[in-house]
Amino acid sequence: MIDIKLLREDPDTVRASQRARGEDDAVVDAVLAADERRRSSLTAFERLRAEQKSMGKEVARAQGEAKQDLLARTKELAAQVKSLQATADEAQAELDRLMRTIGNVVEPEVPAGGEDDYTVLEEVGTPRDFAAEGFQPQDHLDLGEALDAIDMARGAKVAGARFYFLKGVGARLEMALLGLAMQRAVELGFVPLITPTLVTPEVMAGAGFLDAHADEVYRLEADDLYLTGTSEVALAGYHAGEVVDLSDGPLRYAGQSTCYRREAGSYGKDTRGIIRVHQFNKIEMFVYCRPEQAQAEHENLLRLEKEMLAAVEVPYRVIDTAAGDLGGPAARKYDCEAWVPSQGRYRELTSTSNCTTFQARRLGTRFKGEHGNEVAATLNGTLATTRWLVAMLENHQQADGSVTVPEALRPLVGLDVLTPVR
Repeated sequence: MIDIKLLREDPDTVRASQRARGEDDAVVDAVLAADERRRSSLTAFERLRAEQKSMGKEVARAQGEAKQDLLARTKELAAQVKSLQATADEAQAELDRLMRTIGNVVEPEVPAGGEDDYTVLEEVGTPRDFAAEGFQPQDHLDLGEALDAIDMARGAKVAGARFYFLKGVGARLEMALLGLAMQRAVELGFVPLITPTLVTPEVMAGAGFLDAHADEVYRLEADDLYLTGTSEVALAGYHAGEVVDLSDGPLRYAGQSTCYRREAGSYGKDTRGIIRVHQFNKIEMFVYCRPEQAQAEHENLLRLEKEMLAAVEVPYRVIDTAAGDLGGPAARKYDCEAWVPSQGRYRELTSTSNCTTFQARRLGTRFKGEHGNEVAATLNGTLATTRWLVAMLENHQQADGSVTVPEALRPLVGLDVLTPVR
């Protein structure tokens, strides 16, 4: 959550952030009112508690009628103290509830608006002219089925819609992609982790995934656990309640996990193939750093994503995501979108978010700073995921239905070209 001190001292900045996100800025005044109720109740509570303690000593010394009067007063004070404590507790609960409805304060450079209001920062590579090459590009599913690499029908038979099998060269291609991503992350100093894919409600909420998008998360009711839609969640909880050592620089992790998303609200959207599915695999970078280092770390994560996209040789663009499409924890998010020939447009493959102190404040992750323990900043970024196969298959297809394997992946796949089996 955001810092209550910022909201008290600069409410206009928080109001502007809410408006940029397309959210109600009246919540700022509601938070300030609840905060004032809590603080005034606590002040009165402490004053009466002090009087109560002082009166206890007087009662011990008093005699007769004076003692009875003091006892009556102490009883009255006890009732008032109890009432003020209840008022303060109610105000605190209301304050906590309201604070969790406010997204991170967006950075000034972030475009205002919703999903379609992004800013294109750069375009890298040139989409192939398939017409000039003399053939119509197939989509990734037709290619994958011909290669015997993707089996949607049996995935649906086993688990329902939006599940699939990656088979043969499809499985080899994904494992090579994830392996290359992890290899590069380790070479760059990231600590590899294979993370739990089930987390507690406290970790899921702390990472910011039980706010506006709770309906997209799978919950195991019998165990009160959640399936994670990204290893970012587990990585955010890795140092929950700890004071981390950042004296030697940021802590950088690369988490590998299977991810699960309900895709609520996406009925009828991207139902073909493996673009929008309920289960996929991913390598996720995650960083803990000092708040003043967060912007530089964000640019570094973007750089690493771009280098990985260059390795698989697909045209892509980088967008600065608009405020209304950031998600609650992010103050700024860059997406890398690859060109998908069959759709004639760019589709998201990676995103990297600067969550500043939003997640760490919720999860109690601090570091030793100049003024005692301070809240850390967290960042995340995708280095590879199953969806990349869509762009790789389509951009590297040939007229005969074969697919050229990107050079960086050939040693890991064991093939230079994937050839159709039917």
